Formats: sequence, C-alpha cells, structure tokens
Amino acid sequence: MKMTEYIPRLKKVYNEKIIPAMMEKFAFKNVNEVAKLTKIVVNIGVGEAKENIKALEVASQELTAITGQKPQIRRSKESISNFKLRKGMPIGLKVTLRRDRMYEFLDRFISVSVPRIRDFHGFSSKSFDGKGNYNVGLKEQYIFTEVNLDKSDKARGLNITIATTAKDDKSAYELLKQFGFPFAKS
Repeated sequence: MKMTEYIPRLKKVYNEKIIPAMMEKFAFKNVNEVAKLTKIVVNIGVGEAKENIKALEVASQELTAITGQKPQIRRSKESISNFKLRKGMPIGLKVTLRRDRMYEFLDRFISVSVPRIRDFHGFSSKSFDGKGNYNVGLKEQYIFTEVNLDKSDKARGLNITIATTAKDDKSAYELLKQFGFPFAKS
C-alpha cells in the first residue's frame, strides 16, 4: 500500500493555477521568474512581560496555537530607562513559517480568520515594502479560531510579514491577489 504525500491546498493552487496565470500576465518565459512565497513571519509584542512574566507564557501558548510552531522569545537589544527596560528583557515573540506550514497558515488566515475581522473592507495595497514583501498589522488575536478566549488574558496586536521572491510590489501584489488575499478596492 503506497501512502500519498499530503500537499497543502494553496500550494497545489499555486502550482496548477497561479504559475500559468502569472506567466501569461507578465509574459515570463521561464517558470522560475514567477514570484513565490519564501516565508511568513508572525510577531507579537509583549511589553507587559517586564512586569508580568505570565503574560509572555499566555502569549506564547496563543502564538503556538495560531501557527502550530513554538515561538522564539525576542529580547531587548539595549536598555531604555524611560520605558523601564533593561538589556536582555523579553519583549516579544516571533515565529517564522516556511514550506508547507507557511501555506497552511496563509490558507487558514485568508479563508477562516480574515472573515472574522469586524468592519473589514480589505487590506491596504500600500503595505508593500518596495521589495515585494507585505506587512499586515492586526489589532487582536481573537480572529484566529485556535485562540481559547477563556484562557486569554487580553487582546494583543500582532504583525504578519509575508516575504516573496518578487522583484517589485506589482508582481507581489498580483501573487497575493491570485492566492485570494483580500485587498481593499482602491
């Protein structure tokens, strides 16, 4: 009995539909010219961790549930007396998703989490960095169904960075649009 290898839905869509569509739209001659996703980075700032270390543990559990991967603790690089911050204190969490987990996360984000955002009219198309990467800032982690509301202590904002191999913002925009990313009508 041969086991079939599992391929994420968005990865299959990318290989079967998005690559030919992008090659036609931008008149590429080689498949390798088509932009592709390289990684997705999810960050949560946990500033209250300097007084309450439990907040870091709760945020870590929530980020693990959201991404399916244990987060890396980010520490302050320098001391800032105005913020009562010492060098080396934990101030945030970061997860870098690659390969199949990246496609699974993006699929869940687009199809399940984004529709749960209140008064949502689409993400801005101006959040590209000029090199083909896109940033999304969210006000609360409760849009993800994996977060347990009873165990969560407070709403935390998070940042999602989608890194692509696109050389410019136009091709990165088209790539994300082909994936079904909900951009605002401009």
